Amino acid sequence: MIIEETTIKDLLVIQPAVFKDERGYFFEAYNQAKFQENGIHYNFIQDNQSFSTRGVIRGLHLQINPFAQAKLVRVLQGEILDVAVDLRKNSPTYGQHFSIVLSAENKKQLMIPHGFAHGFSVLSETASVMYKVDQVYHKESERGIRFDDPTLNIDWQMDSNKVIVSEKDLILPAFKDIDLGF
Repeated sequence: MIIEETTIKDLLVIQPAVFKDERGYFFEAYNQAKFQENGIHYNFIQDNQSFSTRGVIRGLHLQINPFAQAKLVRVLQGEILDVAVDLRKNSPTYGQHFSIVLSAENKKQLMIPHGFAHGFSVLSETASVMYKVDQVYHKESERGIRFDDPTLNIDWQMDSNKVIVSEKDLILPAFKDIDLGF
């Protein structure tokens, strides 16, 4: 397993060791002991999975304390642009985002700690995304930021005329209007 630091502290890219032979391949998507050996200490309690079609943008989503969630995101089928936005007020990278292509082919994962908003766009015809979380879903703690926020200026790597966004995500506030207490 290779663990890469990103330009944002505590946001990590995980590249599993993939073992291939004539039958196909095998890899450990998650190994708690190896994560802990590398200073990644989360108690994941739930796996979530979504299926989306090309052009879908999900996000930017998060939960506030005490229900903030750390997420370990990976793609089972297809390809996405995964995006995390640093919302930790005392962080030198507050308000900055990091994006990475995650795919079934590259098998990379993004480890997103507490204090981040998360979203993704679907770059392939379809994509199945799975992510582990360390906290239960709590509706009253759910928050978000508009995907097309001008301050964040995220390039979702798709034609803006072909974007598919839920009604719920379209009414999310702008970055400048949030105060989430991280």
